[in-house]
Amino acid sequence: MAGHSKWANIQHRKGRQDEKRGKIWTRVIREIMVAARQGGGDLSANPRLRLAVDKAKAANMPADTIKRNIDKATGALEGVSYEEIRYEGYGIGGAAIIVDTMTDNRVRTVAEVRHAFSKYHGNMGTEGSVAFQFKHCGQLVFAPGTSEDKVMEVALEAGADDVITDEDGAIEVLTPPAGFEAVKQALEGAGLAPEVAEVTWRGESQVELAGEEAARMQRLIDALEDLDDVQEVYHNAAISL
Repeated sequence: MAGHSKWANIQHRKGRQDEKRGKIWTRVIREIMVAARQGGGDLSANPRLRLAVDKAKAANMPADTIKRNIDKATGALEGVSYEEIRYEGYGIGGAAIIVDTMTDNRVRTVAEVRHAFSKYHGNMGTEGSVAFQFKHCGQLVFAPGTSEDKVMEVALEAGADDVITDEDGAIEVLTPPAGFEAVKQALEGAGLAPEVAEVTWRGESQVELAGEEAARMQRLIDALEDLDDVQEVYHNAAISL
């Protein structure tokens, strides 16, 4: 299938994440703790925890730090208890935004998220106000120049839902959330290394933003991502700065 160009947006997002790498450990630790608390500390029986540990290793987190936080979450060590809360809203040009948080103080978190929306010209919505515009799925993105035929053959055989070739040649593989690991392992086993590999909320359609509107949207996203309790910010804006 043909799709809209996303490569520039993906590269831009990765660059912004790299700039904020100092916060990644904090967010990954929270994800490890919540995943372990909900599904137990056995990696082989807890796919969400395996994914969180993979993120931790990719961020060069030491193995003993990973283990210590799993132990905290499962009760082997005393630790902080986090709860997951999702907020939804609209950004510039009506772009939809989902904000996933993990917090030990929901009053603080909702106030900070609402303030960021308000200060940067967005509107915080109610639960369910924009979630219908997103699909929960596994997403693997390959750089332009990757063999489309090979990706399609391996991905579909491993259980992927769809393979989309964007206008600029990037290839996007979409999977059911539960099938993400199997597809990822099959692709990597075939020598196909994705630039992006995650379980995400993917916008079903995009809102194209350029110039000052794009800059304003980026400021709103940055403000939300900079909040201590925010784990992930998902949106359907195609930002051309």
